[in-house]
Amino acid sequence: MKPITRTGMFGVLTGLLLSSCTTVPEQLKGDYAPLTPKTTTQQDLQTPVRWGGLLLETRPEANHTCFEVLAKPLEKSMRPEKSDQADGRFVACKPGFYDPEIFKKGREVTVTGKLIHIDARKVGEFDYQFPVVDIQFISLWPKRLRPVYYDFYGPYRPYYWHYPYYGRFHYRYPYW
Repeated sequence: MKPITRTGMFGVLTGLLLSSCTTVPEQLKGDYAPLTPKTTTQQDLQTPVRWGGLLLETRPEANHTCFEVLAKPLEKSMRPEKSDQADGRFVACKPGFYDPEIFKKGREVTVTGKLIHIDARKVGEFDYQFPVVDIQFISLWPKRLRPVYYDFYGPYRPYYWHYPYYGRFHYRYPYW
C-alpha cells in the first residue's frame, strides 16, 4: 500500500471541502418530473415539479400569495443558474401572506409542488399560458455577492493618489 503524499492529502481535503459547498436543502430533494414551464401541457396536471427562477412579481391576495417567476435551469444545489437562458414563465401560489418587499423582483426562488392548472394571461400584448403550481415548499435564496477585486493596495487607494502632484508616481506629471 502506498503512503498518502502531501499533494494527495491536499487533493482529498479540497474535494471534501468543495463537496460540502453544494448541499441541497432537504425539502428540495426528491424525484421530480423533467418538465419545464415551456413544455407543460394539460396532461401534466397533478404532476409534482421542482422549478426555480427569478421573481417577476409578488401578488398578495385575500388568503394566498402568488408569485410570477421567470424559470431558469437549476444548479446542483437547486439554486437557479445565473444565465440568460430561460425555460418560460410560471405562477406559484401558497396560502398566507408573503411580503412583496422581501420577495422582491429579481430575487431567486426554487419551489416544489403540484401543477394545478394552466392559466391564460397576457405578457405585454402576447397571450401566454402560465402553468400554476400549488407550492409545497419555497426557498428564497440569498442575494449573490458581487466579487471584490483587490490590487496591491486592496480595495482602497492611498490618499495621495487623488492629487496628481504628490505621491508615488509624481514623475509621470510634467509639472514637477
